[in-house]
Amino acid sequence: MPLEIERQIKSGIAVLKDGGLVAFPTDTIYGLGACFDNPDAVKRIYEVKKRPYDMALPLLVADELQISEITEYTPDIAALLIKKLLPGGLTLVLPKAESVPAIVTGGGKTVAVRITDHPVTIALIRGVGKPIIGTSVNVSGKPSALTAEEARLQLGDKVDLIIEGERCGGGIESTIIDVTGDIPMLLREGVIPRAEIEKVCRII
Repeated sequence: MPLEIERQIKSGIAVLKDGGLVAFPTDTIYGLGACFDNPDAVKRIYEVKKRPYDMALPLLVADELQISEITEYTPDIAALLIKKLLPGGLTLVLPKAESVPAIVTGGGKTVAVRITDHPVTIALIRGVGKPIIGTSVNVSGKPSALTAEEARLQLGDKVDLIIEGERCGGGIESTIIDVTGDIPMLLREGVIPRAEIEKVCRII
């Protein structure tokens, strides 16, 4: 990893730990992050994106162990999907743990989680030692940013740091599956197509 990126990551970790907001490249699109357990920082994300408070925010984790820290339990089918398709562009909706503030989940009892597959994102998560918010960089209703410049054009100085990573590949958001019921439910088809998931399990 280039030294300049490492320097920016170090700055990003400090900003996140201090309750700030950081925009960063992920394996799908540019993400907007804050420490998940800082309600004031999470509130800022809603305000910056002009996002309704009842729309839950997804969390990014570095590994399967961190999933267990923010979920009540992991259903068997979720464990199978994690094994087969993560890290990567699959977000799982799971029963949330008490440690996840209500503002993150829009007041609901579930939390959306993804194991990222991007070195910058992973370094930020490991640096702060906890999951981070991983919502798209955009004002609600506008296209998601794929570059630092696009992030800057949409959010400007409303965030504390924008990491200058390479253009995010593809520009397609993650696929979202709710695994809290008897049969997994496809909520959004994204970078991982339905057919790929159906090789692993039945979905509705």
